[in-house]
Amino acid sequence: MISLDPFEVAMLNVLQRDGRRTITDLAADVGLSATPCARRFERLTESGAIRAIVARLDRRALGLEVEVFVQVRLGSHADDTPERFIAMVGRLDEVVACWSLTGDFDFMLQVVVTDVEALNDFIGGTLLKFDGVRDVRTNLVLKNHKGPAKLPLGHLT
Repeated sequence: MISLDPFEVAMLNVLQRDGRRTITDLAADVGLSATPCARRFERLTESGAIRAIVARLDRRALGLEVEVFVQVRLGSHADDTPERFIAMVGRLDEVVACWSLTGDFDFMLQVVVTDVEALNDFIGGTLLKFDGVRDVRTNLVLKNHKGPAKLPLGHLT
């Protein structure tokens, strides 16, 4: 973990709300002039604290009506199956997030698709065809009440 000063923590909080802020506006928001703000921004980027500045898109506005969480259990961990599965998931646009898990299942995938037919095609035509997948369980998202959320940064101040 990198050490952050109060200005850098404030910058991160502002950028989580609005990543489009110019350096000049960001500097004004946190009480710095532009040059030291730019230096801090560069340091935060180089350290990996800021991985990317991206736009959050509304999936429904873009025709992606179905969001599901898919738990995946692999048949084996003794070979390269987990690594091959992770590589495959990395190539699938429908998978917007993937986590390794403890417990009954090995992975949790967050999947978005246009409709139930596309979900069926994804599960049956892609996921279950991977020779290392033993079992899947899907949970349809009815409504997202929060998220993706900004990270809590109170522990840094």
